Amino acid sequence: MFNPIKPHSNMQEQSVFATLNAVNCNEHTERKGNLTYLSWAWAWSMVKQHFPSATYTIYESPDGWNYFTDGRTCWVKTGVTIEGIEHIEYLPVMDQRNLSIPLIDVRSTDVNKAIQRSLTKACARHGLGLYIYAGEDLPDSAERPAQQQQPAQYSQPPVQQPGQQGWRQSRSQYFAGNQQPQ
Repeated sequence: MFNPIKPHSNMQEQSVFATLNAVNCNEHTERKGNLTYLSWAWAWSMVKQHFPSATYTIYESPDGWNYFTDGRTCWVKTGVTIEGIEHIEYLPVMDQRNLSIPLIDVRSTDVNKAIQRSLTKACARHGLGLYIYAGEDLPDSAERPAQQQQPAQYSQPPVQQPGQQGWRQSRSQYFAGNQQPQ
């Protein structure tokens, strides 16, 4: 019987995916609403126990931020590399209802949570707890309200040029002119 606490003795003979996919994650999940989450700390611990040389990357935007944005919302990009194979995951920065947070309302803790969730999903692409995410890509059964179906109209977000003020300063000026009517 496979013990998820000890590294698999046949690691060289089994693929990374087969090794990690054999780990039972059920005791390390948590339900929030109708979704199941795998503890990111436990997931990374399992990856490192089985593959000590595994690494992760938190990608930065060209401006040096640990998130990317289209001027309306933002998302993170992470990668997990095991035995030379990197799986990359993109994840929106979301609120407790799993809705994208408008950029102007994003806090550093929101980005940090998205990074940890994204890293966990990148581990799943290598096989660890992948079954937890089965069905999450299915379309919502409920129709979205008509007002959410219309994309918001925004001007292009500011781009920092050498010698100009920083993104943090220009970000608030940008949003001051792009407030949606209440």
